[in-house]
Amino acid sequence: MSKYFVPIVLMLLLSTVAHAKVAIVTSTTDIKSIAEMIGGDLVTVESLNKGASNPHSVETLPSYMLKVSKADLYCKIGLDLDAWAAPIIDGSRNGRLVVVDCSQNVPVLGKPTQKVDASMGDVHPLGNPHYWLDPNNGLIIADNILEGLISVDPANADTYRKNRDSFAAKLNQKIAEWKSIAAILQGTEIVTYHDSWLYFANAFGIKVDGFVEPRPGIEPTPSHTAEIIELVRKRQIKTICMEPYFSDRAPRTIARETGAKVVVIPPSVGGVTGAVDYFSLFDTILRILSGN
Repeated sequence: MSKYFVPIVLMLLLSTVAHAKVAIVTSTTDIKSIAEMIGGDLVTVESLNKGASNPHSVETLPSYMLKVSKADLYCKIGLDLDAWAAPIIDGSRNGRLVVVDCSQNVPVLGKPTQKVDASMGDVHPLGNPHYWLDPNNGLIIADNILEGLISVDPANADTYRKNRDSFAAKLNQKIAEWKSIAAILQGTEIVTYHDSWLYFANAFGIKVDGFVEPRPGIEPTPSHTAEIIELVRKRQIKTICMEPYFSDRAPRTIARETGAKVVVIPPSVGGVTGAVDYFSLFDTILRILSGN
């Protein structure tokens, strides 16, 4: 054996270790997008849920457990939206995995004021979990991810902090831009399919008057659809919003009976063409709602 063989192999191994990227798995594409911006070239990120799929229900697949078994960091939505992540994380048997709950420090809206039971549908006892749809919460998500990254890769803490600051600067600039675009939507009344839009409506001055679902997670019924038709007529509501992963049968019925327009708006990155990252998600939603 050449006397140079061992040193060369050792150098290659050290180089591989030195350049190994932090492996991140996220529950959703929104968290993935922000994690990519905070981690930059130092991370790889994969989302278990896809943007055009319902984040409330993800199948517990062995392939997902395998992905998490190789990860350094798992970033979840929290507030029980992605309760499905727990068995995946447990099944991964990854004892070194750091789990980040991105809902930490978020001002939670929609907390039930009464005891929650199954008759109420898919009501979340901890509050409405769609908090990423208020862009002001984007920085809170970024800070939670930053903390997780520093815990698993302290050597690159300064880089992650700089990336976070760059993200914050762009986010603040975009929020001002979005507020300007949304000015024409102030006070607009809409009906949505699911209770996904509480945070978004609160951020941009939109009023959600009703839901196509009779209760969260419950399929539309003829009697409830009739009630929504009456509501839309009475309030002269012009827009019925629905997520891309729900059936448009009931929304189309309501639109046909009232003259309202059905629009598909993405609650997550990748939900429709053009919503390729956290920033363009809001660009896309506001473009659709403003009719531009």
